[in-house]
Amino acid sequence: MFRCYICNEKITTDMDTIGIQCENCGGRVFYKDRPNVKKELKAR
Repeated sequence: MFRCYICNEKITTDMDTIGIQCENCGGRVFYKDRPNVKKELKAR
C-alpha cells in the first residue's frame, strides 16, 4: 500500500509500472505505508 506525498491518498496500483500519477491530485511522489508495530529485540 502506498500513499501520495501531496494529498495523502491511498494508491493501490503496481509500483513497477512506469509513469504512475495520483488520481486525486496528479502527484508523482509516493511513500510506502508502514504498520505502526513495536518490535522488541533480545539484548545479547
